[in-house]
Amino acid sequence: MSIFRKKKYSNLNYLELTPIRNFEHNLKDDGLVDVLVPRFSDKILGKYLQPRLKNPYIRANFDELGTATWLEIDGNNKVYDIITKLNLTMGEKIQPAQQRITLFLSNLHRNGFINFKEFLKEK
Repeated sequence: MSIFRKKKYSNLNYLELTPIRNFEHNLKDDGLVDVLVPRFSDKILGKYLQPRLKNPYIRANFDELGTATWLEIDGNNKVYDIITKLNLTMGEKIQPAQQRITLFLSNLHRNGFINFKEFLKEK
């Protein structure tokens, strides 16, 4: 990551960002989410190799907190709204809620699972 990128986003409040999912998901029988990550991001490799694979997706398995957070990401809820909703529904299980959820969302963004509406508008 370059220094310029850090300066560009330094004035944003993380709680006011709106996350958007980049991948589809499946709900398992136990109510947890599997995020379906394509095996190939390259279109040429994907076109030729994807049909030959038994399963074209890598499944990322989420736990209870990850599932609840993923399901709240709809492109309309801001990070603050997600934290508030999960704090009401899960209570003491997720304390400290703000730190845990913002760290989880940061990891999802770093690994390409989500993006933020505000970042897309600037491009």
